[in-house]
Amino acid sequence: MNSPHPDKSRAQSLGQYLANIRTTKRMSLREVEDACDGVVSNAYLSQLEHDKINKPSPNILHALAEVYAVPYSTLMTKAGYIAETQSPKKKSGRHAQVPTFATDDLTPEEEEALLEYLAFLRSRKGGSK
Repeated sequence: MNSPHPDKSRAQSLGQYLANIRTTKRMSLREVEDACDGVVSNAYLSQLEHDKINKPSPNILHALAEVYAVPYSTLMTKAGYIAETQSPKKKSGRHAQVPTFATDDLTPEEEEALLEYLAFLRSRKGGSK
């Protein structure tokens, strides 16, 4: 029952989100480990990205938020520490992790879909620069 096309109505898991951001930024697991100054190992990151670990500690999420330049609150929400809000509007740092030409704020689902698509494009033959 595994479809090659995941259900887009379901939000990405924390692991999928982290993997897409890392791929979008063209960073290896080892580069993320180095950028986190020893807070998290590349093996642990791999387990996170493959959803073997679903609720890392807040200090690991903070380090990843800094390295990936994404809101800490987004990672805390995806890990289940913070309940999702009803409003899709961003407070600040509009789409810092993905460039966008949208004139209106994107919903979290739209932003995740863009990150996923950009990661896919970049994974094909090294992507375009």
